[in-house]
Amino acid sequence: MRYFYIGLLVIVVAGVVAFFFYKTESTQVKFDTTGEFGGVSLRLEYATTEAARERGLGGRTNIPADYGMLFIFPNSEKYGFWMKDMLVPIDMFWLNDQGQVVYIVQDAATSSYPNVFYPTSPALYVLETAAGFASEHDIATDTPLLLKNFPTVSK
Repeated sequence: MRYFYIGLLVIVVAGVVAFFFYKTESTQVKFDTTGEFGGVSLRLEYATTEAARERGLGGRTNIPADYGMLFIFPNSEKYGFWMKDMLVPIDMFWLNDQGQVVYIVQDAATSSYPNVFYPTSPALYVLETAAGFASEHDIATDTPLLLKNFPTVSK
C-alpha cells in the first residue's frame, strides 16, 4: 500500500510540473493568424516574449513552406539575429512599423553561428521562413506582410 501512495504522489507532482511547463510555453509563443506575404498565404506563429524571441525556431528539424514565425518587439531598432540551435537554414525579413520589408537575409546557414545578422534600418518585426522563400516568391525591400492586425508587445 505504501508504494501505491508513493506512486500516486509521483504522478500528481509530475502532473503539476507538466501543467505549469505547458502553461508557460503556451504564453511565450502564440499561433494566431494567417498572413499574406508576397502573394502567398502563411500560417504565422508569434514570438512575443523575450524567451520566445531568444528561442525562435531553434531546435526545429523542419519548417513548412507555408509557415512563418513573426517576432514582435516593443520598439523599432536594429535587432540582431543569429542561428544558435538552428537545425535548418532560413530566410529572415526585418519589417518596419508598417509591415514592409526593410532588410533581408536569404538562406542563413546553420553554420553561420555565432555570427549575428543586423539590418541596415530599424525594424519592429522580424519574420523567419523556410530558406528559399524570398527567392521563390520574389520578396524584396518594401514587400508588405499583410495582416488584419499587427500584434504589439510592451516592454
